[in-house]
Amino acid sequence: MAGEATIISAAARTSLWLRPHRIALILIAIGLVLSAAFFMRWDWLPQYYEMGLLGIWRSLWILAVTCFVGFLLAVPLGLAQAAGSFWFSAPATTFCTVIRGTPLLIQLWLLYYGLGSLFPQYPWIRESWMWPYLRQAWPYGVLALTLSFAGYEGEVMRGAFAGVPKGQLEAARAFGMSRWKIFRRIWLPQAIYRALPTLTGETVLQLKSTPLVATISVIDIFAVSSKVRQDTYLTYEPLLLLALIYMTITGILVFAFSKIEARIPNKIG
Repeated sequence: MAGEATIISAAARTSLWLRPHRIALILIAIGLVLSAAFFMRWDWLPQYYEMGLLGIWRSLWILAVTCFVGFLLAVPLGLAQAAGSFWFSAPATTFCTVIRGTPLLIQLWLLYYGLGSLFPQYPWIRESWMWPYLRQAWPYGVLALTLSFAGYEGEVMRGAFAGVPKGQLEAARAFGMSRWKIFRRIWLPQAIYRALPTLTGETVLQLKSTPLVATISVIDIFAVSSKVRQDTYLTYEPLLLLALIYMTITGILVFAFSKIEARIPNKIG
């Protein structure tokens, strides 16, 4: 019976892909790929291959670091707004409001051209172990993207914490659980689950924000594409390849988050 069910399930999935609109989309995609392969110039790829891989790697680790650290900051920001006193909630709300109310590009330039220009004026900073890092551009890009992600996701976590039913928290207190155990075993897991769909979208938006680091001379995949256009005077080929790379990374991110959501056994009502 299990084998028959597996065969029926596989046949059902196959039938979904054989629907007319899906077949038409697949044929269009194949036509676009073949047209790009035969009617566009790709002889520049070997020359920029290594630089492109380095740019992809830099974009990926910037995305990973800023999302991870930004989410770690977003949890206390959301918790402070949802359940903290005025002295905790007011600074958290102000931070999220400022971050969400100003363009990321301005935040990035304020950190790099503003804060970054102050450090060379202090000899004790230039002589410290921090100077080899502070004189580079990428720490300011990582900091700006991290704070941006924390500001947006902090507001999401505020709603997620507030959305957890209070009856569950009161029941946990009645069982004698400590505040830390209630937070770790009940409040935080349910809040994260509620925030997962939005977290997926915010991560994708963060990926689309990483090209802004190219404006402060960080060589990511967008900067590599710009260099190709400047050197070869080609416009469509590097931009189409860049779009394909971002679409592929986005698809992987969405697939990964969907698998994470599927591993959670019970949905919260």
